[in-house]
Amino acid sequence: MRLLFIGDIVGRAGRAAFLEHVPSLRARYNLDFVVVNGENAAGGFGITEAICDDLLNAGADCVTLGNHSFDQREALVFIERQPRLLRPANYPPGTPGRGANLFEAAKGQRVLVMNVMGRVFMDPLDDPFAAVEREMGACPLGLGCDAFVLDLHAETTSEKMAMGHFCDGRASLVVGTHTHVPTADYQILAQGTAYQSDAGMTGDFDSVIGMDKEEPLRRFIRKVPGARFEAAEGPATLCGLAVDIDDATGLALNVGPVRIGGRLSQALPDFWG
Repeated sequence: MRLLFIGDIVGRAGRAAFLEHVPSLRARYNLDFVVVNGENAAGGFGITEAICDDLLNAGADCVTLGNHSFDQREALVFIERQPRLLRPANYPPGTPGRGANLFEAAKGQRVLVMNVMGRVFMDPLDDPFAAVEREMGACPLGLGCDAFVLDLHAETTSEKMAMGHFCDGRASLVVGTHTHVPTADYQILAQGTAYQSDAGMTGDFDSVIGMDKEEPLRRFIRKVPGARFEAAEGPATLCGLAVDIDDATGLALNVGPVRIGGRLSQALPDFWG
């Protein structure tokens, strides 16, 4: 199975890059499944139903979220009727929406996607490791699903790496989101799980993690807030991770970075031809 994971979409520029490139990537590489993190898609803060529909219609099979899940208040309502939109599973009981779901890929494979949020330097949610353990126990790789993709929305590389090893051999892919900078540690762990500490953002990198530079600079230099943060609107780089998954085992065969457009060095997976 060919899977593409796309990092945090930030604002209009990120959405434009996604809408431009994903349909052609699906067709060119005959992709079986696409996951995208959309928690910054609405001006950098949350997601709306219209934006979610645009991402799904353009080729995403599932949209994950994070700490900005409900910045757009309408998300509290439409997430209940949109099974392809996932918020972190370790939100408190009673939070609208779902944190994991089982999907059917292009060739009929059963793909479990889960979204959890880290706790180090983040909101103090329930234990993400316990949440992941419960989900893997309820729908184990090779029995309940043919592939398992975990989006860990977290601040620290240590927590992300620990989760990778915790899931190694029991997940197809563990990938970090939230910090918006693509890391160079994409790899297949010892027991066969593909891993990357952060997939990076799909947004304008002539910015401060996707935000127009002026206001973040003001706050760092003067320690006085001024205007509201606004998403940068220059040419965006689509950042993500390409993974080949063994249909027999659900574990990774190949993994590599995807970077298209914008300011960063370009990358496409050579194992996809």
